Amino acid sequence: MAAKGACLVALVQTVAYLGLEARSVEVQCQLTPGMPSFSVVGLGDKAVGESRERVRGAIAALGLSFPPKRVTVNLSPADLPKEGSHYDLPIALALLGAMGVMDAEALRHYIFVGELGLNGRIAPSPGVLLAALHAGAQEMGLVCPLAQGAEAAWAGEVEVIAAPDLLALLNHFRGTTRLPPPQPGQMEEPVHATDLVQVKGQEVAKRALEIAAAGGHNLLMCGPPGAGKSLMASCLPGILPDLTPAEALEVSMVASVAGTLDGGRLVRTRPFRSPHHSASMPALVGGGLRVKPGEVSLAHLGVLFLDELPEFQRTVLDSLRQPLETGEISVARANSHVTFPARVQLIAAMNPCRCGHLGDPALGCSRAPRCAADYQAKVSGPMLDRIDLHVEVEAVTAADLVMPPPAEGSAEVRARVVAARARQTARYGPDGPRTNAECDGKWLDTHAMPDEAGRQLLAQAAEAMRLSARGYTRILRVSRTIADLAGADIVSRVHVAEALSYRRQAPRN
Repeated sequence: MAAKGACLVALVQTVAYLGLEARSVEVQCQLTPGMPSFSVVGLGDKAVGESRERVRGAIAALGLSFPPKRVTVNLSPADLPKEGSHYDLPIALALLGAMGVMDAEALRHYIFVGELGLNGRIAPSPGVLLAALHAGAQEMGLVCPLAQGAEAAWAGEVEVIAAPDLLALLNHFRGTTRLPPPQPGQMEEPVHATDLVQVKGQEVAKRALEIAAAGGHNLLMCGPPGAGKSLMASCLPGILPDLTPAEALEVSMVASVAGTLDGGRLVRTRPFRSPHHSASMPALVGGGLRVKPGEVSLAHLGVLFLDELPEFQRTVLDSLRQPLETGEISVARANSHVTFPARVQLIAAMNPCRCGHLGDPALGCSRAPRCAADYQAKVSGPMLDRIDLHVEVEAVTAADLVMPPPAEGSAEVRARVVAARARQTARYGPDGPRTNAECDGKWLDTHAMPDEAGRQLLAQAAEAMRLSARGYTRILRVSRTIADLAGADIVSRVHVAEALSYRRQAPRN
């Protein structure tokens, strides 16, 4: 706290969130003589503006009178947008420092986040894990709500003070009582509910699902209703390898910003998101009045399942083209650009036509083939070009249903997938791509180029199937994954041939 004449100023540090980036914000509180007022400036949103009333109530709950002066709070830098209720706690502490209730010098070594209740309770707010990591990078401590202490403790060597209310925090800094340091939340064991043993028949589709899991490839299943497309998609998390500790922290950062990290518990199971086809563009890719990650970011390093693909709005689907290619989504705002990670594995399912029975003589479509052409045209060609594996799912017959369960379940398939992923990790190293689906440039030329027979087949197929450059690249990636599943070091003709069988042929004019 600094004094100059009759003006008192106290400084407290907090953060602003821009995507998965936390930026330093300095809360400056000044008391000056004049008509009593309380103003907050610095490009804050409505939640920041409403913090004045929450701070008034919290200070009153301490038994203190609000200073009968002109109170001005500035959030610096002033041109950085401030969103959220986590500014309540730093504003209140800056005011208490300016009033002389707290030693402002003791507050300079901490970053403060938290929403205040009118009774002084410190309530949870999104983004605490990001704030803790930022505090560690700045070599500062973090003060956060008690309910999020376990979440903040995952940041590592960072002093974390988790307070239940404003009074307990004041007593902690005064030294009358000490708040115990929080412990990191539990690491939950992976839970896989659906097993591939439940899927009767569909051997081709299950093989494509295994390839998709092994290389992180996008997959489209097309077939009649009730063929098991959604069931097979729900089995995918059960055959994917668990998240590494670094990946679990990365996924948890997204969940922290979205406010969905419950009790500070980190999970090792890869995310599986299945939005309804009525989802809007902000819901799918992020944005909105207050920028939050969308479904494609909440599925980061996991699975985004889009059932009934043509039923999604075309503009919404096309908004996924960039993140599927780059692995991140950028939301443009008037004052800033917010970037979220979006390295997802897209699994999509669709019927062959609107009625779903194209090609079935017993349930023939009266509008075929126009019905199928109109229905499938709802998905743009560039979007389909970004899907590595296209598989036709046949209808399940009564003979399939009465058969005994298959010998192989998710555990056996997962073992092969984990082995294939381990080969990729060893091949690319820590600085290379995570999976074959991310392989490009020098990695693709060095590790995915097939032998002479495979190159000849690929060249012939590229001409006959009219493959785009993107399609050609994706064939190489899928071929490399098939070779990894077979334990082969060299991509051969047979691997290329299988990869080509899963590729959608471009329509002729």
